[in-house]
Amino acid sequence: MSGETDLIKLYSGQILSLATEMPHTDRVAAPDATVKKRAPLCGSTITVDLVVENGVVAEFGQDVKACALGQAAASVVGQNIIGRSRDEIAAARDALKLMLKEGGPTPPAPFDGLEVLRPARDYKNRHASILLALDASLEAFDQAAQSDCA
Repeated sequence: MSGETDLIKLYSGQILSLATEMPHTDRVAAPDATVKKRAPLCGSTITVDLVVENGVVAEFGQDVKACALGQAAASVVGQNIIGRSRDEIAAARDALKLMLKEGGPTPPAPFDGLEVLRPARDYKNRHASILLALDASLEAFDQAAQSDCA
């Protein structure tokens, strides 16, 4: 099977559906933190706005300019990030990274929908794009916590 055929199979109907049904695409009016991250290999970018209250995400907005894989990951994150703690976001990001790099287990619920991206393991140049939403969300959470302490 050719590499091109494998890549076409990677973009499954489920991934494309997630990419087109991304939630929280409006920016937050008064975020506690805003983070823009870019995947250098492919140029995908995401900007995340976050409001944190009582140690969990209360409001979330995202502007995603990424391949379908990055969009699908952002969609799963957007569907599940409200009400999540920093530890839950970090656990999801770490598990996703391990799943992509080493075939590790599926990220824990409620981020287990990221399992759909397991076939991207063989496409290392796409990993950074897939991780963008969680990386940016985690960084924004940390910035919000720092500004809360100031």
